[in-house]
Amino acid sequence: MKQVIVVNEALRLPRGKLAAQVAHAAVAAYLHAPRDVQRRWLKEGMPKVVLRCETEAELLDLYAAATAAGLPASLIRDAGHTVLEPGTVTCAGIGPAAPADLEPLTGVLRLVR
Repeated sequence: MKQVIVVNEALRLPRGKLAAQVAHAAVAAYLHAPRDVQRRWLKEGMPKVVLRCETEAELLDLYAAATAAGLPASLIRDAGHTVLEPGTVTCAGIGPAAPADLEPLTGVLRLVR
């Protein structure tokens, strides 16, 4: 089991903002997972990876594909209290899920640096 967080790299978020948005996505996607999957992922140490996509459109397509595949997923839209306009799509959380289920959707994406 693992979780993937995908960040909209086009926004070039400051580090603190990026960390907060990734945390929102991780928690929100976790809450969409079935209870048994939640327990298993917690027991396995909550493995996760943070990847990037280049555009909001790419992120929206990825989120749509994840939900169509029946994976727990959450799309994060910023509240607009600091550096972004309200409703800006910042990232998506997918999983926890089996790596084999995540790979077809996220396997080509690169790590956030």
